[in-house]
Amino acid sequence: MAIEVGNVFEGRVTGVKPFGAFVALPEGRVGMVHISEVSNEFVQDINTVLHDGDAVKVQVINIAPDGKIALSIKRLLPPAPRQPREGRGPAGPRPGGFRGGQEGGRSGGRSAGRAPREGGRGPAREAAPRVWQPKAPARSDNLSFEDMMSRFKSQSEEKMADLDHETNNRRGGGYAPRSRRGR
Repeated sequence: MAIEVGNVFEGRVTGVKPFGAFVALPEGRVGMVHISEVSNEFVQDINTVLHDGDAVKVQVINIAPDGKIALSIKRLLPPAPRQPREGRGPAGPRPGGFRGGQEGGRSGGRSAGRAPREGGRGPAREAAPRVWQPKAPARSDNLSFEDMMSRFKSQSEEKMADLDHETNNRRGGGYAPRSRRGR
């Protein structure tokens, strides 16, 4: 079987270092299991888990352009059961409760004006985080150089305005005249 990403092999540990273990694979190749890919549990010292000569089942997770093979033992293990946090039940409210009609005594904030989700813990978050994606460039089949430069300039100004707006929001500042912003 060829060594490709996703394939599973039975290998033998040929060396153990503080950062991971080297595993002999078919075709005389060697891959490395990083310490973070050894177990579902935190591993402080890899020598407590793996030793030279151990037979291990590994999955190929990456093959670098220079030929280095990254392996994982953890991905072949069943997921570790999640432990409930101490001090509260599986669906209990966080300490602090409601104060003054607002959760945790906060007024306003992100959840202001939104209906609370079931259990009274604020709005549900989206399943996946939002990630910025660039807009597809507009078609410029038959535009003159001047038109393309004009479009580029207006898009650049829009991007700079968005960046400036975001930067001011993160600082907590509102609108400040250009002379006060150091431009």
